[in-house]
Amino acid sequence: MDYKNGHFLLGGAINPLKLVEKYGSPLYVYEADIIERQYNRLKAAFQVEKLKISYACKALTNISVLKFIKQLGSTVDCVSIQEVQIAIRAGFEPVNILYTPSGVNFSEIEEAVGLGVRINLDNIPAIERFGETYPHIPICVRINPHIMAGGNLKTSVGHIDSKFGISYTQMPLVQGVLESTGMKLEGLHMHTGSDILNPEAFLAGADVLLNLAKEFPDLDYIDFGSGFKVPYKPNDLETNIEELGEKLSAKFNTFCAEYGRPLTMVFEPGKFLVSEAGSFLVTVNVVKHGATTVFAGVDSGLNHLIRPMFYDSYHRISNISNPEGKKQTYNVVGYICETDTFASNREIPEIAIGDVLCLHNAGAYCYSMSSNYNSRLRPAEVLIYQGKDYLIRERETIEDLLKHQIDVF
Repeated sequence: MDYKNGHFLLGGAINPLKLVEKYGSPLYVYEADIIERQYNRLKAAFQVEKLKISYACKALTNISVLKFIKQLGSTVDCVSIQEVQIAIRAGFEPVNILYTPSGVNFSEIEEAVGLGVRINLDNIPAIERFGETYPHIPICVRINPHIMAGGNLKTSVGHIDSKFGISYTQMPLVQGVLESTGMKLEGLHMHTGSDILNPEAFLAGADVLLNLAKEFPDLDYIDFGSGFKVPYKPNDLETNIEELGEKLSAKFNTFCAEYGRPLTMVFEPGKFLVSEAGSFLVTVNVVKHGATTVFAGVDSGLNHLIRPMFYDSYHRISNISNPEGKKQTYNVVGYICETDTFASNREIPEIAIGDVLCLHNAGAYCYSMSSNYNSRLRPAEVLIYQGKDYLIRERETIEDLLKHQIDVF
């Protein structure tokens, strides 16, 4: 979104205030042009013979977004059987879906096998049972590289005490299962965290994966996960994708030459593709002067966008109704019966009741983590592409909230 005049310029100079008039508030808006820009940037950064971008769809699972990303050439990474089912309905071929569960019942893995998708396992008991049940089906294995990386502890998933992945020190046990069952290992996988700024963290993880890969001669691909940091503030730091691409491509190409054949390099971007594409538009219900604080209360809360409360995440906030107003200091808060603060002590152009505020970087892990807490309804979603706006999810109604409830009296 263009921050100076409040228009979605990449989407074709669409005024977000008109979108609120048309679709109501609160409202999620996604710019497909930005998703396309991010996808192309990532593809251009890595100079290897075989490269695959696999969208981590847990960031945003709207089926229209999935179909658009598929059109760009992406495959998809799913972490639940429901995500797998949605991806198939979006048109992804099962062979282009990687299912990476954590801590699920084996029956869910069996269901994924029945759908024909690729399987990525992260614990030895599951690998043993899979090898006994499906020795003819190749698998990928998720490695824990023992690397602390990410924006904070909640989003760091590759450290030694993380629940995710198999410790790289336990790979001889995996090798034993493969040998006893005759099962093929087609890929190695890791994901160390989210909001990783330092390319060296990726390179350290790559060293772990590539050293392990030397012990497995029949691999088809190596999946480096993702976690690239995107900017959340003006002049914010971000992962230097071009620098990482140059360094990791050189390392990977050297490995493939030594391995004897080119493997596929895979990345699983979620936030990198969709975070900056998303804007969350909310309307101010009240401006409340406390003893020491001025509160701007909006028609949303942690039920729609929980990241600031859950991760202490920063989302830049613009007053698109009064972008040139004199800046005042506000706490922007929600309407939930909890402390649902979007921003504290934030300088924002003067806010009045009825103003529309924009929370930026609302494309990733925002709608997908929303709920009906306080029996509130979830908002609509709109996609902008090449100057046109499309409603891609209707606003919920009270009938949606009651649909699956059963009155026994």
